[in-house]
Amino acid sequence: MQPPTPPQWSLLRRAFQIGMVAGLRSQTPLPLVGNALRQADGGERRPAPLAFLMRPAVTTGLALSAVGEMVGDKLPAVPNRLSPLPLGGRLVFGALAAAALALAANHPRGPAALAGGLGAGVGSVAGTRYRAALPALTGLPDLPWALVEDAAAVVLGLNAARGIERRAGPTA
Repeated sequence: MQPPTPPQWSLLRRAFQIGMVAGLRSQTPLPLVGNALRQADGGERRPAPLAFLMRPAVTTGLALSAVGEMVGDKLPAVPNRLSPLPLGGRLVFGALAAAALALAANHPRGPAALAGGLGAGVGSVAGTRYRAALPALTGLPDLPWALVEDAAAVVLGLNAARGIERRAGPTA
């Protein structure tokens, strides 16, 4: 097996980043990737999973789910993200979003999905520790720190997804 080339390292970094987003907000990576794909689309046909993710109704539904998660995250009855079921979902969403990035870049999906799953695990642990430590350190309530976490997830996800290259449209 050959070592990864610089473009593959860039993809693995972005896959890890989009996975971290899933660790912070599980519903956020897929609509960001779908929207970036739509913006980068130049009319060329994409593989079926990406074409589905690019549909406006799908991206809108996923975005509404992400907003709902951001609102619901502030409620006291939300389960711990490190509990088995929420953590498993975050790992899956991170791997799926990372695999979509790889598919869009014509790179192998397996290593990207692994990087995305790893990123989701890291993001889950980091987000949990961050949300426990900062209110205690600053004396501020949890809400402002939860909003900062929302913003960090979106910015990190936009950065990871923006690497999707514009595809050339069909030539006449």
